[in-house]
Amino acid sequence: MAQQKKKKNHKKGIPDRWLDYCPVGRRIPGTRFIAFKVPLKPSLNCQVPDSQSFSLWDLLDSVERQNQELGLIVDLTFTTRYYSVEDVPQSCSYIKIFTEGHRVPSDATILGFKRAVKQFLNENQNNNKLIGVHCTHGLNRTGYLICRYLIDVDGVDPEAALDSAAAFMFLVE
Repeated sequence: MAQQKKKKNHKKGIPDRWLDYCPVGRRIPGTRFIAFKVPLKPSLNCQVPDSQSFSLWDLLDSVERQNQELGLIVDLTFTTRYYSVEDVPQSCSYIKIFTEGHRVPSDATILGFKRAVKQFLNENQNNNKLIGVHCTHGLNRTGYLICRYLIDVDGVDPEAALDSAAAFMFLVE
């Protein structure tokens, strides 16, 4: 019973191991992608040390410090509890693609991701705005879908896609 209660209470807290991961990577060269871990709403950020809080505004500041501009946020989490669409700054487009963790994304999820990216790129041909992609930690689902796009749509060699994504997803600011 205590274990069940602990799990239930955890559902209201920050994601498991969230503090272990870098908040934001760097733009993947030759692409418009940038990976990051899920930003948290204020009621969750207040549960972490100030130096480790990470909100949507912190995300925008981090991208701006890299002399970039974020144009689209692709949210791959399988929940809406970390922040709400109303929290997304008006300067960014937002798309939610519910993607279950610990499983290979379905063909429908992969197709939805590719369509969202292609639509954004078509609508933003005259600028250099980035596509920010996140799951809970900004690694597995995020990396998989970015790599699938690079391989399937851009024709990048799978090994090169993995090397490129991995090198820029794990950098500390």
